[in-house]
Amino acid sequence: MKRRHFLKWSAIGSLALLGGGLAAGRAMAANRYYKGPASSHFDGTRFFNPGGEEPKGFMNLLRWRFNGKSIAWPEAYPSPFPPAVPERRVAGNRLVVTMVGHASMLIQVAGLNILTDPVWAERTSPVSFAGPKRVNEPGIRLEDLPAIDIVIVTHNHYDHLDIATLKTLHEMHRPHFITPLGNDAIFGPELDDPRITVMDWGSSSYVGKNVSLHCEPCHHWSARGLNDRRMALWAAFVIETHAGKIYHIGDTGFHEGINYRAAAEKHGGFRLAILPIGAYEPRWFMKAQHQNPEEAVAGMQLAKASYAAGHHWGTVKLTDEGIEEPLAALNNALTAASLKAERFRPLRPGEVFEVPDA
Repeated sequence: MKRRHFLKWSAIGSLALLGGGLAAGRAMAANRYYKGPASSHFDGTRFFNPGGEEPKGFMNLLRWRFNGKSIAWPEAYPSPFPPAVPERRVAGNRLVVTMVGHASMLIQVAGLNILTDPVWAERTSPVSFAGPKRVNEPGIRLEDLPAIDIVIVTHNHYDHLDIATLKTLHEMHRPHFITPLGNDAIFGPELDDPRITVMDWGSSSYVGKNVSLHCEPCHHWSARGLNDRRMALWAAFVIETHAGKIYHIGDTGFHEGINYRAAAEKHGGFRLAILPIGAYEPRWFMKAQHQNPEEAVAGMQLAKASYAAGHHWGTVKLTDEGIEEPLAALNNALTAASLKAERFRPLRPGEVFEVPDA
């Protein structure tokens, strides 16, 4: 196969993973990542969103891909913030979030350093030479990271689970990895004797320094290839500390606010919600998988969060909206909800958010 044809199909393959997978992904096959009893969100082979909506299939993917409505991004979109050099630790009631890019953030709270969905790769793709490419540099250089205690991997899409980055972090820091069911089978064998805690929705794990993590539902899906659709679980996480609770979601559809209401009822509200605000157009195709900024603001309110940090925008182009459309949409949503802009911060790489003590 000629290289240009391979590049073309590699790009389509990347889109298939984002958009719902090829028809082959629907074929019933043994789960390669996880074996366990059926549950409210696992049918014995695949995970699912209870009462939810599956991602659309290949024909709808092609309808979206060739709709001619995608707004071009600039080749470079540098952050106004220089690469951050984080403090070694933060203590007391301080809560500090530093944006790396896309869904990768450093959370510093209660003496712990926590990374979410760390991706330092140039592309979020099955291959290193094709697929979505970042338009800005990571907001923290790998060598400037403080000692990392915990790495949370929310699900297995390539813009959230990058094996090369996880290997580098493991070699540098030997962190404790936290991930939903099945994802350990993807990156665990690539690491040398890693410490991995695998969690199901509704489970909790004590991680030290009076901090616990709770694994909670979100409305999404998973795939790394063409025949492993929904074989590993996706999840949101609540980080419970003496400095307050943090509600972190890597990816989600709004799902009528069901999961937000449940999180507030179970956890009693949050000091901070970390919510995706990008990769949402066109709505007919993306609505079940990716909430838009208006829905993110509604989710913040339903979850009873005092503050929110917006991510999943402005680093890699995955969908049709322009690079700064999430900013305008977020501002409009906050105005409509009579919320001050400082309550919901759309973070740029290198930006440091010292969350007020609510």
